[in-house]
Amino acid sequence: MSWKNFIQDIRGEFGSIPRKGFDVKFGYGMRSRSHLVVQDSLVQAIDALKQSRWSNLPPELLRDVLMRIEASEYTWPPRKNVVACAGVCQSWREMMKEIVKSPEVSGKLTFPISLKQPGPRDSLFQCYIKRNRSRQTYYLYLCLNEASTDDGKFLLAARRCRHPTHTDYIISLYSDDLSKGSSTYVGKLRSNFLGTKFTIYDAQPPHAGVKVTKCRSTRLVDLRQITPRVPAGNYPIAHISYELNVLGSRGPRKMQCVMDAIPAFPVEPGGVAPTENDFLPSGLDGFPSLPFSRSKSSRIESFQSEHLSDQSEAMLVLRNKGPRWHEQLQCWCLNFNGRVTIASVKNFQLVASPENGATGQEYENVILQFGKVGKDVFTMDYQYPISAFQAFAICLSSFDTKIACE
Repeated sequence: MSWKNFIQDIRGEFGSIPRKGFDVKFGYGMRSRSHLVVQDSLVQAIDALKQSRWSNLPPELLRDVLMRIEASEYTWPPRKNVVACAGVCQSWREMMKEIVKSPEVSGKLTFPISLKQPGPRDSLFQCYIKRNRSRQTYYLYLCLNEASTDDGKFLLAARRCRHPTHTDYIISLYSDDLSKGSSTYVGKLRSNFLGTKFTIYDAQPPHAGVKVTKCRSTRLVDLRQITPRVPAGNYPIAHISYELNVLGSRGPRKMQCVMDAIPAFPVEPGGVAPTENDFLPSGLDGFPSLPFSRSKSSRIESFQSEHLSDQSEAMLVLRNKGPRWHEQLQCWCLNFNGRVTIASVKNFQLVASPENGATGQEYENVILQFGKVGKDVFTMDYQYPISAFQAFAICLSSFDTKIACE
């Protein structure tokens, strides 16, 4: 049996489970008139999983099969077969989570949690962002073909929401559902009135002990929220500031990023950045019993420059790499290694700041670069120690109008 037929056979087994059972468990069927009907549907779905021949494979054989699938499906779209295997049953999911390594080690994006994990150490993940001006939306894709940005693996989407005193960029896992109350909401970027200071918020705490910021508004989160066990909220993970250009001098923008969730030492040889391991619910039994919970959303307080000075000593600080003036071209130039083709004030490269003790190669190593290649197409390349979510949010700050920086 070929791997293709093998995967199709697995999908056939998984697809034979009654849809109603899954709808009830995932929160779609919570309006049933009889509690008995709900229980019967759950039992029916669980029994179907237990009776599946694929869920009862010996652990040694199962591990060997899954390792072969993971090794053979290296790139997208064939990589979706690895995700399909993780959706067969809980035992398969736990096994696949052990086999599939983080992007830092494997250099591959597989599960949604990969978007919250640091990129590879020795290479850049090549992505691109497409902007829809009329809808004020932005879409992040993983490059599948270096020569073209026409096709790619969708990763994240964002929608710009303007308010009287600030601007929000709502970031979601789903391109068609970009509301903050969505089950696919992963975080947001918020700017001040001038567009010079930004804060990146995560919908779930990046590490233990993080406090959620409070606000007067509330939102409902259903059973399908990304982390049901964690109160939904906004946890600050990074602060971005653009230097004011009061005199109106010509040149690129100057920016600084303080990564609240990443300490300074990961950029040093042997340093290790924090890595999130849980993103989606771990299994069918991992959902709470209530259909939804009420939690406070967050309202950002005014960005304080004192916060940067107080916190930057122990946290990773990124600064844009200074360009060089090209006499013949009469413009500022940066070496993007062919990844950027159109000059724009939005273009930048971020490196570790000397404040972190980075010297020599560590300081020259580009962690994130962003640049224009078309009217509404921009490349975004990132690597360790930041994640795709963090990189995307930083790049969104470059799109925002900056009254006092240009």
